[in-house]
Amino acid sequence: MTSKKPTQNAAKPPAARRKQGPNGKPAKELVIVTGISGAGKASALKAFEDLGYHCVDNLPLELLPDFSTLVSASREVEQAAIVVDVREGATLDRLPEVLKSIRKLLRTRVVFLDAQDSVLVRRFSETRRPHPLGQSETVWRSIVEERQLLDPIRNVADTLIDTSNFNVHELRADILARFGREKESKRLLVSCLSFGFKNGVPLDADMVFDVRFLPNPHFVPEFRKKTGLDPKVAAYVRGFPQTGEFLDRVTKLMLYLLPHYVEEGKSYLTVAFGCTGGQHRSVMMAEEIGERLQKAGYQVKALHRDIVR
Repeated sequence: MTSKKPTQNAAKPPAARRKQGPNGKPAKELVIVTGISGAGKASALKAFEDLGYHCVDNLPLELLPDFSTLVSASREVEQAAIVVDVREGATLDRLPEVLKSIRKLLRTRVVFLDAQDSVLVRRFSETRRPHPLGQSETVWRSIVEERQLLDPIRNVADTLIDTSNFNVHELRADILARFGREKESKRLLVSCLSFGFKNGVPLDADMVFDVRFLPNPHFVPEFRKKTGLDPKVAAYVRGFPQTGEFLDRVTKLMLYLLPHYVEEGKSYLTVAFGCTGGQHRSVMMAEEIGERLQKAGYQVKALHRDIVR
């Protein structure tokens, strides 16, 4: 599996599956994330980053036209997301005017995040962070002032999201649902790692499966110096009925778990398979499970920690 390429949908960059522009090329897109402090702009920006957007936090408004020009001319960046909010200061009221110019270059969407005042106050209290407008006023008064400053921007927003009842995972799921694509729900990177218990359990493993219950090819003379990458060794391990049942059960478990990991915001997962020396059974298992998950549309790479020992 190590030399195989991922399936077409998994390998193709997100931008290549986006809406096409009039010239047949992927349409450039800019998302401006704004809204009330404490409503979740930082979490939303991370969600856009997971979707493959080039993300910038707190870009000065005066640089936005130049940034849009760079995105429009770039061969690498198809989509970008930036945060513009009350930290901008007195020039914030120029955003509606700036929008008119950048929309001539890029498909531009303004996403405004909001929440109930009581929720915002509670969030500031829990995080103990000061409101961006300063500490001279109470959080309540700062929120009122901020709403007044942001009202012109709210009026030009394309998307309004009330995050009052969202936690960070639910906000991320909402962003993915609005701006993602069905195939991108499988952008979780799964590492199938083989190892030998005699060298210790990998510290970065999220899940560990012990495959030492299978017959050991090490005791077959012709296989001793080979590894689980050898077709004959793999066929030997696969030839036992318990191997097939184990593979089916683990595959079913993984296909159940992976969507839930995606929902919780996990972008990579390490699944480790261990045998005694990390040469035969675990290698075959990591390759086989990796191929099965790959066929299901996930991005997968196989790693063999102890195969060179």
